[in-house]
Amino acid sequence: MPDKDTKAMMSVEDTPGGKACPNPQDLRPSVFYSIKFFILCHSLLQLAQLMISGYLKSSISTVEKRFGLSSQTSGLLAAFNEVGNTALIVFVSYFGSRVHRPRLIGYGAVIVALAGLLMSLPHFISEPYRYDHTSPDMPQDYEASLCQPTTLVPAPTPAPSNSSCSSNTEAQHLAVVGIMFVAQTLLGVGSVPIQPFGISYIDDFAHNSNSPLYLGILFAVTMMGPGMAYGLGGLMLRLYVDIDRMPEGGIRLTSKDPRWVGAWWLGFLISAAAVALAAIPYFFFPKEMPKEKHELRFRRRVLAASASTVSKGEDSPSEKSLGASQEKHDGLAQIAPDLTVIQFIKVFPRVLLRTLRHPIFLLVVLSQVCTSSMVAGMATFLPKFLERQFSVTASYANLLIGSLTIPSAIMGIVLGGVLVKRLHLGPMRCGILCLLGALSCLLLTLPLFFMGCPTHQIAGITPQPGDLPGPELFPACSEPCSCPLDDFNPVCDPRAHVEYLTPCQAGCTSQVAQEALDKSQVFYTNCSCVAGGGPVSAGSCDSACSHLVLPFMFLVSLGAALASLTHTPSFMLILRGVKKEDKTLAVGIQFMLLRVLAWMPSPVIHGSAIDTTCVHWAQSCGRRAVCRYYDHNLLRNRFVGLQFFFKTGSLACFALILAILRQQVKEEGTQVTVSTSGPQQQLLASGPGKKPEESSV
Repeated sequence: MPDKDTKAMMSVEDTPGGKACPNPQDLRPSVFYSIKFFILCHSLLQLAQLMISGYLKSSISTVEKRFGLSSQTSGLLAAFNEVGNTALIVFVSYFGSRVHRPRLIGYGAVIVALAGLLMSLPHFISEPYRYDHTSPDMPQDYEASLCQPTTLVPAPTPAPSNSSCSSNTEAQHLAVVGIMFVAQTLLGVGSVPIQPFGISYIDDFAHNSNSPLYLGILFAVTMMGPGMAYGLGGLMLRLYVDIDRMPEGGIRLTSKDPRWVGAWWLGFLISAAAVALAAIPYFFFPKEMPKEKHELRFRRRVLAASASTVSKGEDSPSEKSLGASQEKHDGLAQIAPDLTVIQFIKVFPRVLLRTLRHPIFLLVVLSQVCTSSMVAGMATFLPKFLERQFSVTASYANLLIGSLTIPSAIMGIVLGGVLVKRLHLGPMRCGILCLLGALSCLLLTLPLFFMGCPTHQIAGITPQPGDLPGPELFPACSEPCSCPLDDFNPVCDPRAHVEYLTPCQAGCTSQVAQEALDKSQVFYTNCSCVAGGGPVSAGSCDSACSHLVLPFMFLVSLGAALASLTHTPSFMLILRGVKKEDKTLAVGIQFMLLRVLAWMPSPVIHGSAIDTTCVHWAQSCGRRAVCRYYDHNLLRNRFVGLQFFFKTGSLACFALILAILRQQVKEEGTQVTVSTSGPQQQLLASGPGKKPEESSV
């Protein structure tokens, strides 16, 4: 019996709050009582959760084409997961450790998985994708797009899209869009408990010296999630959208055809399955586990090797972390468990206003709002921009972003943390590092304005030069053809570099398919609107500046690395700029403001700006659907211009922060000079190791 009591006492001492775990001798050998196993599971879960959150951004242009959405609507859809997240994230501080955190994380992951399944549902309830307006029993890309003389047509028929319109068709479109918005909201709601509860659980039960290392490993693994999302998008969009219900005669589209729609829905199914599998272990973790007793071996060696360089007057890292963990419970996080929900809601605005009164905190948050707005717009619409500007496929655009831009941003974040740690940067030097990073990022944006070329000539849409064969040189050449106004099957005259919306509008009466080794190329001949009668090739004309896509992505990736360089130093400015008891809440307020002011509005702003550059809209049931052609110069200037605007705002905020820090250093120096009567007293008052630039903000 004494042995059992001793074991019970040990379990009580090892558990926060002195609560004994049930049957400790039976549960301790279980892998679910290991904090290391929890970190492994949480890394995999956050990786899968960020992959499913970022997957929509990789397939945004494909979803637009499939369901006839404008960029503004798709931007709103991409931002809608922040709505559910922002509405509930504040209450995480209230619930704290009073709930079963692992189980709540598991429930959140299940909601995320269900949201992923719901996002793929529109594919299964919609009709098969038809890239032209032929009847279902007629092979696509056949005679419907050719020039058929009016005498051969019994009577003029109305536009197919309008004739097929009905209240049922419009209701189905609204239902599909509504399902995707509900799924995005659920995705945000399910994501609420995953990161905050996981981090607090690790911090509570890991050894005080191991906790920072564990959190670093967690962040390092989860940062790969967005890159994997773009990589998954690059693979899935190579497959045809109806791969599960291919037409009998097959399809003649290639992934370079502007009508190509990839299997966007398949990535959501794969990501949802990954999240569901990662959620299973969380229902077996205990509410509380014995606190980790031992420091990691290699960490002990590192601390022992560096002990000689640490002065005897300094506290050890474990003592500092213990003190910090005690101090952080003095703020709202400690008060919250004693408050009701109503009292918490009443207290929160006062603490929010008190935190926002700090000028450094407010300016850092504003600079991060500008940076996050830039990142949100770039992450959502950069694939589409690359597709339009450089005539690359959606798959290739996603692979470029996933292999270049995302790793560069991760390296920038890591490098910023290393510089702060190795150089022991104080607030002043952190501000200088942020200013230099923002300035370099801004300068790298300037060449992007000139890396592109104008939209190629499109018959009937863009003005034609007088020396090129076009509709002006062949007036009324396609009038006898009775061409459908809303048909879209682009063809390119390679000699004049002129594009026609359909073979019918080029006056073509026949087609020829040339079979190659692994693909077939379709040509249209006997074209009355083309000099020499053709032939013209199926598909859009290639961009004249496709070779600039790699230099463009190199500059974008380098700019992402420099912008990410400011991530850790700006966090240090926040942590050193507010009171110790407000640090936890300040970080929570920061994330809330970033969601409300950056991640929610920025995709909508970028999408609206992209829509203003459209020169030809597709029509569906009398409403404006997806944009088919953009003014490339206008698109580049407005998309890159928005990036330049947000980067300028971030630079201005960091400049003001640096000015305030210098003013505070001067004021502190003046106060020290006035309050001391001699150099020796001043030295004793300030301390031998204190530098003005290292003073708190």
